[in-house]
Amino acid sequence: MDVSFPGKLSVITGETGAGKSIFLEALGLVLGNRADLAALQNKNKKCIIEAEFDTKGLELKSFFEENDLDFETTVLLRREISTEGKSRSFLNDTPVGLNSLKLLSEKLIDIHSQHQTLLLNQTNFQLEVLDAFAGSLNDFKEYRIEFGRLNKLNTVLKNLLEQETQAKKELDYFQFLFNELEETEIKTGALKTLEEESAALENAETIKSTLLNAANSINGGEENVLKALAIAKQNLQALSKYGKNYSEFFERINSAYIELKDLAAELEDAETEVSFDSVKLNEVNAKLDKLNRLLKKHNVNTEEDLLNVKTEIENKLTQFESIEKDINETQKQIDKLNTVCIKIAKKLTDTRTKAIADIEKQVKEVLSDLSMQNANFKIDIGQTKELTANGFDQVKFLFSANKGVALSELHKVASGGELSRLMLCLKALLASKKQLPTIIFDEIDTGVSGDVADKIGTILLKMGNTMQVVTITHLPQMASKGNHHLFVYKNDEADKTVSHIKQLNKEERITEIAKMLSTGNPTQSALKNAKELLNA
Repeated sequence: MDVSFPGKLSVITGETGAGKSIFLEALGLVLGNRADLAALQNKNKKCIIEAEFDTKGLELKSFFEENDLDFETTVLLRREISTEGKSRSFLNDTPVGLNSLKLLSEKLIDIHSQHQTLLLNQTNFQLEVLDAFAGSLNDFKEYRIEFGRLNKLNTVLKNLLEQETQAKKELDYFQFLFNELEETEIKTGALKTLEEESAALENAETIKSTLLNAANSINGGEENVLKALAIAKQNLQALSKYGKNYSEFFERINSAYIELKDLAAELEDAETEVSFDSVKLNEVNAKLDKLNRLLKKHNVNTEEDLLNVKTEIENKLTQFESIEKDINETQKQIDKLNTVCIKIAKKLTDTRTKAIADIEKQVKEVLSDLSMQNANFKIDIGQTKELTANGFDQVKFLFSANKGVALSELHKVASGGELSRLMLCLKALLASKKQLPTIIFDEIDTGVSGDVADKIGTILLKMGNTMQVVTITHLPQMASKGNHHLFVYKNDEADKTVSHIKQLNKEERITEIAKMLSTGNPTQSALKNAKELLNA
């Protein structure tokens, strides 16, 4: 099916089951609705839906820039659904995500279905209506951005505070570990040095006696090495005059004599320095025990490993300090952003409050035009103590359809038909406020009389002067209002039924509207009535 929709008001009619819903479902798919295999007429071929929009005059360039797309005033949306039920989305032949498709479609078209009156009870929709009338949509958009940033910062602060609480529990423990390592002499080879020092102190007496014996053997008592060497040296010195080699023997034994004499002196000095010091031994053993205990405590084997543990603990202590710094910095950002949000929220409250009286007046006037002269409509705006996603405002739409009935929330007092007419009022008034080029009404006249349908048609006709309006209807009063009339019908072709749509000319419109006025074939009076409706 290939169909074009002229500007202003276009009406779509057709028998129940002719295929009007197929058109809306196809349009919904290309605008980003979920797709599945039920959309495929032929389960062996992929399904392709395309919709072309003329966006001249709309401020969409920023959307294209934000999504890294080439800007064009003619927008072609395409959705392809494979035989497996998977779908792909394209914008001007460039693949895009489904979310991008939805965001753009919201700026291009509004499909008002029969169940959309449920939106009337939703706070977000009520606020959007109020802000559209008040001219505060941009302020609200700015507020939502800043409030979103504020929420993220509050989440960051919450996480930091939780980290701080946990850190405080661990801080004393890690500080103790660090101090313990800091006070301990930890350097490469320290363990070996302490072990040697401990062994020397424990064996002081043995070492002292051994050194003394060694010194005495060299240079002590009647019989010692130096005395024997002195005699040998004296004898060799006497031979040195008989040959060079004898002289070398003398030099060598003289050298050994000097070396042993020095060694004996050093052994004597070393022996005097050695003493059994129980206090020193206890100190060394205490250091050794502490170092071994730390190695075992931190499950490492070497001093290098222990130094790495110390560095890690030091880094954790530094992180604890940075958490406090981050908390202070985040709190400053929150305070600053909170001030910004409060300023915008107060501006929103002021703008919204000033607009309420005019909105209520206009809605009542349109409701009166729709044969609801006794209807009453009010917007109640309350205040919260804390900032919310909507600022400080709590908005409620209150409604009463009849005299003597107190105002109350919509879902408590309004029937389906009344809600439908109220929604139409708001959409009609919003048409001049929001930059939306196209709106489609799906049987907005359901459950209303011919007179009310005529008035609804007049409202849609006025809307068509500022935007493209398409409405699906079963009532002749509505059908006659359209600047253009599209007719949906179905034919049996071979082994399947196929829906078609065509634009009716003037004579075809008369016949179609007459059929809607009649039961069976149109009578002359029905044809005359149809002409009068169209001429009107």
